[in-house]
Amino acid sequence: MSLFWFPIEYLPVIVLIMLVAFTVHEWAHAWTAWKFGDDTAYREGRVTLNPRAHLDLIGMLFLLLAGFGWAKPVPVRRSRFKNPRVMSILVTAAGPISNFLLAFVFLLAIDVLHAFGLFADPSASYMDRLIDFISLWWQINLALFLFNLIPIPPLDGYRIVEEFLPIRTRIQIQEKAQWATFIFLLLIFLPPLRDHTIGPLMDLRIPIVKGMIHVLNAWFPGGFFAYWV
Repeated sequence: MSLFWFPIEYLPVIVLIMLVAFTVHEWAHAWTAWKFGDDTAYREGRVTLNPRAHLDLIGMLFLLLAGFGWAKPVPVRRSRFKNPRVMSILVTAAGPISNFLLAFVFLLAIDVLHAFGLFADPSASYMDRLIDFISLWWQINLALFLFNLIPIPPLDGYRIVEEFLPIRTRIQIQEKAQWATFIFLLLIFLPPLRDHTIGPLMDLRIPIVKGMIHVLNAWFPGGFFAYWV
């Protein structure tokens, strides 16, 4: 049995993709908050695509060992927004949306490169490695997109839902935050719970990526993904 959640032969690629995915996710939060008038993250050096500013070593270790992880949360002061509720929702949603866009833009780039003949007459081994990389890229980024939309603290999905809750309800949830974390860990580590909650959510990656490929095939008939759907 491997010590790691992922097949060990894929670890270097997975770490690379995660570095990009986490960095862009947190950068999107920080950049959006900055543009909306809150420079807290900017002053802390978080409006950057340097992974060192965003990554949490313990979060990365959990990713490798348990299949999930986290980066440093971006500090946001919603009181600095002109419209705190709307702008807070947009700042929070920017992270998951960035991972959705990373998945789509990468697939788009592959089709564009294919149109310029970059993949003309490749070797079988090269294509196998490329297809593995493409598959891991969209799977990981769409996993982060969907996973972060779960409405459980401290995920982005809860922060969005929180904006619609009465103050009293928010306080009550904050007082029981440790139980939310406990539930979160149970969903991750108990296979029966994971298979009936997070598992079906992750299954949504398939129709999402198929939708992306349908769009790309409409733009690039006979393109790289012509026979993927």
